[in-house]
Amino acid sequence: MKIQIINGPNLNLLGVREPDIYGSISFEDYFQRLISLYPAVEIDYFQSNAEGEIIDKLHETGFSCDGIILNAGAYTHTSLAIHDAIKSIATPVIEVHLSNIHSRESFRHQSMIAAACKGVVAGFGMDSYRLAVEALKSA
Repeated sequence: MKIQIINGPNLNLLGVREPDIYGSISFEDYFQRLISLYPAVEIDYFQSNAEGEIIDKLHETGFSCDGIILNAGAYTHTSLAIHDAIKSIATPVIEVHLSNIHSRESFRHQSMIAAACKGVVAGFGMDSYRLAVEALKSA
């Protein structure tokens, strides 16, 4: 099984960015733990602050992976282009959020990409990624 993780804007700052919301562990450190939990699964990681690069990665991996885990960051709430890219590929996508977006500011309550995704995992911190892997493995 091959899973692609795609992280969007500002997620390169995990571990230092608003640790009260996002935790104090860097994604790179968590990613190593995730790989060790699933030795039989090939998990790749990509992060970009640029919307077009996220779309390009969806296009690149959206026909060759068994699943994509996407934390589009703020683009979740604004990007019809990412929604359309998800709809255009064959690979199922799980939308992931570290925080519970529904308990935060009202502008975070609407996801522009959720309707294009197989499912959504939100509010479990870094463990949201593990839960998404489990969902893809069970699909």
